[in-house]
Amino acid sequence: MNFDDTVMTPRNAEILREIVHAYIQTGLPVASRTVSRRRREPLSPASIRNVMADLADQGYLSQPHTSAGRVPTAKAFRLYACALSAEHVARAQVEYLLKLFSESASVEERIERSSHLLSELTKNVGIAAAAPALSQTLDQVELLPLADRRVLMVLVTQDRMVHNRVVALDEAVTHDELTSIRNYVNREFSGWTIDAIRAELERRLEEERAAYDALLTRLMLFCRKGLFDYEADQELHLEGAFTLLAADLDLTRERMRDLLRALEEKKRILKLLDSVLEQPAGQLGLQVGLGDTDPLMKDLSLVGLWVQLPGGLAAKIAVLGPMRMNYPRVMSAVRSVGQAFSETEA
Repeated sequence: MNFDDTVMTPRNAEILREIVHAYIQTGLPVASRTVSRRRREPLSPASIRNVMADLADQGYLSQPHTSAGRVPTAKAFRLYACALSAEHVARAQVEYLLKLFSESASVEERIERSSHLLSELTKNVGIAAAAPALSQTLDQVELLPLADRRVLMVLVTQDRMVHNRVVALDEAVTHDELTSIRNYVNREFSGWTIDAIRAELERRLEEERAAYDALLTRLMLFCRKGLFDYEADQELHLEGAFTLLAADLDLTRERMRDLLRALEEKKRILKLLDSVLEQPAGQLGLQVGLGDTDPLMKDLSLVGLWVQLPGGLAAKIAVLGPMRMNYPRVMSAVRSVGQAFSETEA
């Protein structure tokens, strides 16, 4: 989608671009004289005012006060942002990010660093998440006895993600029994995908009940307690929420407080990422005005992408900010971080 695909004339499209660009830079209503000075080809302020009136009638501009200039609407920002291509991703920047990522020992650390880098590069809210999938492959499990018939279950996948869960049992299980179960799983299933392990355990419990009844019954107990159920254990890091305080969002103190609280809700942010980042891996996703997904975020935009990593893990990175964000810079930052993340995992 670009400006030329709309019903507006090329001149009107160019003037709308200038207005949006000027507003992003200053945050102030844009006057016709300002647009006239920015244009390469001369056009009188009177002619520009006529164009601005047409754009206002079409829903692209609003006027805060009678004597003020015009302000782009969400419709204008959406058109402007969708018409852009991300700035060229400098290889030097990717190499710098690769060096930073190489210092992180795990996916979790890279996710945390990604959110920090995105916020630092764009001066907006940086978000990064890693979503486990059932196609991940097992490295090993550990079962550690705790007090009061509790057991710490530790599952490590081959992408070096670690998932911990403490469960309470109805009956005590000895240390030797836990060791036998752990050794059986690690010997038989290391390198298997999680969904394949589940299916095979069900099959073995049915077909080899006589030989493995005690061990498999105990193991299936831990399965039912969630040993291999960690789909909801999504790693999420968000950094830079404070930048919204200076974003001139025209929110009351109460609404700003509600917005900042919303950003602390993990499920809410993951739902937001899922709703926007539906395109194929590596392709930018963009939504200007998030009101359809979350009414508290109607004045915000999100730019992001997701990266498919080895072992079935999906990493999602995004920038959340006001509609008046620097879209080319944000798009470039997201693509750079995404490319570096992907190359680190290759």
